[in-house]
Amino acid sequence: MHKFFTLIAALLLFTSPAWAGESTAATDKPSIFTSQTVKLTATVEAINQATREVTLRGPEGRTVTIVADKEARNLDQVSVGDVLNIEYKQSLSIEVFAADDGAAAGTGGLAATTRSDKGEMPALTAIDATVVTAVVEEINLAANTFKLKGPSGELKEFQARDPENLRKAAVGDIVVITYTEGIAANVEKTGSQ
Repeated sequence: MHKFFTLIAALLLFTSPAWAGESTAATDKPSIFTSQTVKLTATVEAINQATREVTLRGPEGRTVTIVADKEARNLDQVSVGDVLNIEYKQSLSIEVFAADDGAAAGTGGLAATTRSDKGEMPALTAIDATVVTAVVEEINLAANTFKLKGPSGELKEFQARDPENLRKAAVGDIVVITYTEGIAANVEKTGSQ
């Protein structure tokens, strides 16, 4: 978690916009949001139900053989020619909020998973979110630096890439960093069986 906090703070807090897809909120405090989505499709070329080995062919013709985990439900519903669809999304937001006295740094998370019911085609949806908060402990306009107190009480100093954002923040502000990963996968029958 320490590396996560340091990386995120160094990259985004008080940085000038640089990430594709980012937007800033209509507020006087610094904020940033960015996300990326990857979609993949593959066709089942071969399947061995006994060993749970599945050979998939991607859109460019390359094949890969994987062993389906015992947690993968309903593998017996899958046949050669079926199509596996996967969508993976990552998002990151960093927002600075004015805080009441006594605000503290911390960390938390949330994870959720759903799977298809027995007898249905295999499907999975999973999301994992991590939220880290830090407190702005010091802002040095002359040196163009700021210090954040992280969840473990560590105090780290960073160079601001956009000095204007230092003027928008104040000592005691709370920095909320939210990193989310999500995946949705499903197998669909083709009309050829």
